[in-house]
Amino acid sequence: MKNSEAIEKRRTFGIIAHPDAGKTTLTEKLLLFGGAIQTAGAVKNNKIKKTATSDFMEIEKQRGISVATSVMAFEYSGKQINILDTPGHKDFAEDTYRTLTAVDSVILVIDCANGVESQTEKLMEVCRMRNTPVIIFVNKMDREGKDAFTLLDELEEKLDIKVRPLTWPIGMGDRFKGVYNIYDKNLNLFQANKTKREEEIVSIKNVEDPLLNDLVGDQFAGELREELEIINGVYDDFNRERYLEGEVAPVFFGSAVNNFGIQELLDTFIRISPSPIGRETDLRRIEPSDPKFTGFVFKIHANLDPKHRDRIAFLRIVSGKFERNKFYHHVRLDKNFKFPNPTSFMAQDKSVIDEAFPGDVVGLYDTGNFKIGDTLTEGENMYFKGIPSFSPEIFMELENLDPLKSKQLDKGIHQLTDEGVAQMFMIQPGNRKIVGTVGQLQFEVIQYRLINEYGANCRFSPKNYFKACWITTENKEQLDSFIKAKGNHLAKDKDGNLVFLAETQFLLNMAEQDYPELVFHKTSEFKLETN
Repeated sequence: MKNSEAIEKRRTFGIIAHPDAGKTTLTEKLLLFGGAIQTAGAVKNNKIKKTATSDFMEIEKQRGISVATSVMAFEYSGKQINILDTPGHKDFAEDTYRTLTAVDSVILVIDCANGVESQTEKLMEVCRMRNTPVIIFVNKMDREGKDAFTLLDELEEKLDIKVRPLTWPIGMGDRFKGVYNIYDKNLNLFQANKTKREEEIVSIKNVEDPLLNDLVGDQFAGELREELEIINGVYDDFNRERYLEGEVAPVFFGSAVNNFGIQELLDTFIRISPSPIGRETDLRRIEPSDPKFTGFVFKIHANLDPKHRDRIAFLRIVSGKFERNKFYHHVRLDKNFKFPNPTSFMAQDKSVIDEAFPGDVVGLYDTGNFKIGDTLTEGENMYFKGIPSFSPEIFMELENLDPLKSKQLDKGIHQLTDEGVAQMFMIQPGNRKIVGTVGQLQFEVIQYRLINEYGANCRFSPKNYFKACWITTENKEQLDSFIKAKGNHLAKDKDGNLVFLAETQFLLNMAEQDYPELVFHKTSEFKLETN
């Protein structure tokens, strides 16, 4: 296959949502409609009765939440669909943020009863930073919720984006009949079925067709016609270019758990969503059509299969063609590596691939050579931008409760912090390990995994730090003075970079004021400039 054909065929997108909006259920149903799975596990009331396909870590099954990004691929209507299902919980926002660097568009899931929630707004801000094209899916229409027009107003106001409904609900809650497809001007009614895909029951081509009255009743038919008139009067016609530029978000309505509205979403998505797009590096912008291979690591996951103790780096291909057993240049290490078993994913199922193209996400078995943000090329030295680690907000000291398992604890915390769920800072003397995260739940996950995956009995004790800032300067004299004055509040990160652990905002402000030649970085993006 030619690269140009492969690029046009691919659609790589992320699914984002506030917790409990139904994101993982929607992911499942897209896989179901795409023929990738035959039966979906029902997710109800946040308790997974049959484990959702994309949640494979044991703690995810117990808690009924996604805490790691899953990658799934399937073919549908001649397109290669790559879905990245992200954590919805705010404590894992950093993982979601990095995942959004690897996608070309986004589906944002909204609960029709709760509307736009706090995490939804934060996720949308990240999308707006990059002008990522966004499709909105209003979920749970089989339950009572906000009026559809009220929801559209709320979406525009709180998310600061124009919207354009491309499907429209008929009724809500117990009276929910299905959705009218505005984009294709037809009506598909489905029977509620939580596990199997339902075939189309009836399709009408014109909303004025009297058959509509027979199907949904005179009242619903009349309401639908009136509401469609209002939509056409209030909202501009859908413009694909404005959607691709991130200026307008098409809106779909449905019930993921009951398979309403999924077909319309998927069929329209593959027609309007972007094929793979380029990325900025510290040298220039790389386009998918560039002939030479480039890619970047946006996620690392240890023990994807606990039985095999494997560690996998998730690589997004930006340009060229990736080939199995071919040597590629690891820019940070300045070494060449080849990969005999690159994999593609269907949730926890993996298969070895011989080649992959821009837009694809491949898994590379890793013995510790990769870090998040690493770049692979066919020889050129450059780094992809915009995949930083953020300064943590919560800090705890890791305490070993079993001295005989020190090696296991050390290996475990190094591997888990390599995944990007947390950062580790070493304080001397004593080799004390301070772990920083953006959310409390991450400590539960880390402790659970250290005990269950590495056999390392441990606990966390809180530390009173406000922020971790990386320090750079060209003024050695001022740096020496700072180290002498603040030695008790200094640490090194895993790469040996100097970090200031400020206890309060006031003390950070004073340090910046007293040492003007020092730069206190709030993200790790500065490392690109110092390489």
